[in-house]
Amino acid sequence: MKAPLRRIAHARSGDKGNRSNLAIFAYEPADYGVLLREVTTARLKAEFGGLLLGEVARYELPNLHGLNFVMDQALEGGVNESLNLDGHGKSWSAMILAMEVELSGDE
Repeated sequence: MKAPLRRIAHARSGDKGNRSNLAIFAYEPADYGVLLREVTTARLKAEFGGLLLGEVARYELPNLHGLNFVMDQALEGGVNESLNLDGHGKSWSAMILAMEVELSGDE
């Protein structure tokens, strides 16, 4: 069964120059495996390729049941250089939580 990621996780995002940081945490420890399986760097690039112009690194946080992504060149130059309405990258958390993920039925 597919469902939006927001069903099993919450997220926060922010900026540092032209780099955006996106942290995703499972509400329940049992759902951490879904994050590991479904929310990969390849998946982010496939879903948001037009917005991600640089490298995407994923850091696993097993004790917190979360993932942290660092996305280079993801803010059109950053808050001081861009005419982008979201120069701070706060909308990344809403966009990722809308992404459909496959749930096995146990989640």
